[in-house]
Amino acid sequence: MEALGSLIQGFGVLADPMNIAYMFIGITLGVLIGVLPGLGGANGVAILLPLTFSMSPTSAIIMLSCIYWGALFGGAITSVLFNIPGEPWSVATTFDGHPMAQKGHAGEALTAAFTSSFFGAFVAVLLITFLAPVIAGFALRFGPAEFFAVQLLTFCSFVGMGSESPFKVLCAMMLGFALAAVGLDSVTGELRMTFGSVELLRGFDFLIAVIGLFGIGEILLTMEEGLAFKGKSAKINAKVVWETWKSLPRYWVTAIRGSIVGCWMGITPGGATPASFMSYGLAKRFSRNRQNFGNGEMEGVVAPETAAHAAGTSALLPMLTLGIPGSPTAAVLLGGLLIWGLQPGPLLFIEQKEFVWGLIASMYLGNIAGLIVVLTTVPVFASILRIPFSIIAPVIVVICAVGAYTVHNAFLDIVMMLVFGVVGYVFKKLSYPLAPLVLALVLGDMAESSFRQAMLVSQGDLAIFWSNPLVGSIVTLALVMLFWPVISALLRKRQARQDGGSEVIPVK
Repeated sequence: MEALGSLIQGFGVLADPMNIAYMFIGITLGVLIGVLPGLGGANGVAILLPLTFSMSPTSAIIMLSCIYWGALFGGAITSVLFNIPGEPWSVATTFDGHPMAQKGHAGEALTAAFTSSFFGAFVAVLLITFLAPVIAGFALRFGPAEFFAVQLLTFCSFVGMGSESPFKVLCAMMLGFALAAVGLDSVTGELRMTFGSVELLRGFDFLIAVIGLFGIGEILLTMEEGLAFKGKSAKINAKVVWETWKSLPRYWVTAIRGSIVGCWMGITPGGATPASFMSYGLAKRFSRNRQNFGNGEMEGVVAPETAAHAAGTSALLPMLTLGIPGSPTAAVLLGGLLIWGLQPGPLLFIEQKEFVWGLIASMYLGNIAGLIVVLTTVPVFASILRIPFSIIAPVIVVICAVGAYTVHNAFLDIVMMLVFGVVGYVFKKLSYPLAPLVLALVLGDMAESSFRQAMLVSQGDLAIFWSNPLVGSIVTLALVMLFWPVISALLRKRQARQDGGSEVIPVK
């Protein structure tokens, strides 16, 4: 009941007309970002973050989070109409969404995608509403050792449980740690890796890095691929929406299963992309119409969209309660909170109660607003793709440059943005993940500070990380996550030996 009372107060904060206006502006910009090639939720939030510095933290985070919701919705438009995934997690939506559009059912496919996305996000917001205060209250007992253990668990989870190569994840993470260490040591006051440069005293700014890595890097890659658009037009009217809504309840098991998968993959650093593929695979396995998957089956649209939005929304739960981002976009939002002087974590629910519950309330209304916007403006956003990419790309680069310059009003930041853009391009070409790099860049200083404080308390004794059942269990779980690829390989080899040894040799 306390959560409901706080949520009502959050809706009171959201009742400010300016916050409502920022919410709709964010949704519209987000859908536009989701539709445009070379951009996405994390990219759009990173590029537009400097524009919110003049706003109050509550209004800024509402607008940025709504940009994220809008981008999640917008990615489905290009997937269904043009067979071009607007986001990585929209790839699974193309499997059945585009075949539906080719058969003349684009309106039904888009309505199913948008409604399923709304349902998945709604389930995730309910989870945040009732679980976040519990986790935050529990985390109030954390000290430096416990906080480092949680941060270690996050890093190790990315290595052991991610879909990418553990070696590549470690390489990206090490680069992020190295970049986070540049500048003035906050504990000793010594300079680290500045190489005599005055400009590097403040270190590598997180915002400059993400604008370059995501914005410029994606643009360079898209330009190389020579993207062109060919697709079906779509018109969604009230009759199409109503008929689709009447048919969707038959897929309620798929939607609930996708929401569970998405919430789990969002809270753990699995991400929306694996969640969408996992949900699609489960739906195909348990469906009565599995032979129709890939040929325009509506259930094949419902499953990935529900899971992707549930994962994208629930990724904010560990970010708000523990200061641990569950996705690249959550990492960008975490950087924004730090820039505004807000420290994500359990104390945020005590010191900035209005801010937290205003943000949670905006998740409810933001997803409703997003559903309304996309259902009424699909033809408008789809027509944007008729603009040649040779015109869109320079506009995006200029927006990135303006955003980077406004951080410190320094031309060097634009140069650094371009350097990070090349790094992001190389990472994409070599299939190295950017999320661990961003995570290490954001959490590197915090993890280092927590570790050094724990060492000062224990006088250099590492046993402090097993000094009580809580921190000991978290560190042990982190080590299991880190070595999980090795452990799982050994378990598979053992199982294979047992299966081979148990085979019965027939007697001739």
